[in-house]
Amino acid sequence: MSDVTARAAAGFSSAFGAEPAGLWAAPGRVNLIGEHTDYNDGFVLPFALPHRIVVAAASLPTPRWRVWSEQSDETIEFDAAQADEPGKIDGWAGYVAGVVWALRAKGHDVPGASLAVASDVPAGAGLSSSAALESAVLTALADLGDLAVPVEERPALAQRAENDYVGMPCGIMDQSASIRAEAGHALFLDCRTLAIEQIPFDVASFGLAVLVVDTRAPHRHAGGEYASRRRACEEAAALLGVPALRDVADLDAALAALPDDVMRRRVRHVVTENQRVLETVALLRAGEVREIGPLLTASHASMRDDFEITVPEVDLAVSTALAAGAYGARMTGGGFGGCVLALVDADSIEPVAAAVAAAYAGAGFTAPVWFAARPSAGAGRIE
Repeated sequence: MSDVTARAAAGFSSAFGAEPAGLWAAPGRVNLIGEHTDYNDGFVLPFALPHRIVVAAASLPTPRWRVWSEQSDETIEFDAAQADEPGKIDGWAGYVAGVVWALRAKGHDVPGASLAVASDVPAGAGLSSSAALESAVLTALADLGDLAVPVEERPALAQRAENDYVGMPCGIMDQSASIRAEAGHALFLDCRTLAIEQIPFDVASFGLAVLVVDTRAPHRHAGGEYASRRRACEEAAALLGVPALRDVADLDAALAALPDDVMRRRVRHVVTENQRVLETVALLRAGEVREIGPLLTASHASMRDDFEITVPEVDLAVSTALAAGAYGARMTGGGFGGCVLALVDADSIEPVAAAVAAAYAGAGFTAPVWFAARPSAGAGRIE
């Protein structure tokens, strides 16, 4: 039993005075490439991490839910009436209530339950701990209640919990990766059709590694900045007369038709980022893993200059990793903090990480934390 699994089981016993009926887990994710393309009906290429949120759970005889979290060491309780009112339960428990609400709104007879949550997904690092929580809870409740929820429908339910109950206007990428990813693969997702393809991404077999650096810059996008980027994209699509920016076929003509430079930059990022995802997928299908590096770096430059969602800590991590020999590097996640990923030779992962740490010390930034990311499996029951 892993440490986080043991903590979830022990937390359940301590909070509820009984043993759980089972344990379920869902992973955080790293987005290899394709940032802010998901809500523009575009393409993304995330993969799941070995870092997981674990939910220990057991059914209750009535429609009420008790949730304990190791992070806050508190238990939140709510009933069906509270679950059925979006926003009624807030804070971390809102993600749990949102899943209950989304399932009930879809007509499922969601079982009452006691749930204990433990996590080794770094919170606030852009690794989608919120989607992991939603996905783990959804998987647990579906199993406990023997609910007929096909796996291909689960990401949209978890997304609805976050969009309409919590109030975070995220796309469907995070939940799709947390639920549908496969070990050793990146998940190529068409966010319009929801078609997926598992793309081989066994970097170790090529003598490579994906270094993930948690920059320790606070990851804040649940407020105005993320939402403002999404609004700009939707307004631009409306002005251009297309359903979404994914449908822009002539970028130069589109840019010429837009009224201001900020909107032009937002559109240019989304359109070119979609193309970078497609080019990355083509290279990975051909087994040309090192060759994706320049696309990763170009993605970061686009996020920095056109979408304007990076911060000094992530820019320094990217530039330092590249100078230390990385094939490519970029910020991953919604922006304004979080993590950077770098494609490096397997035997240089520690020297590159050390170079970033030294650069941070010189700049007076909080020391970063790093790990090697291994493409892992999506949500499921573990015991």
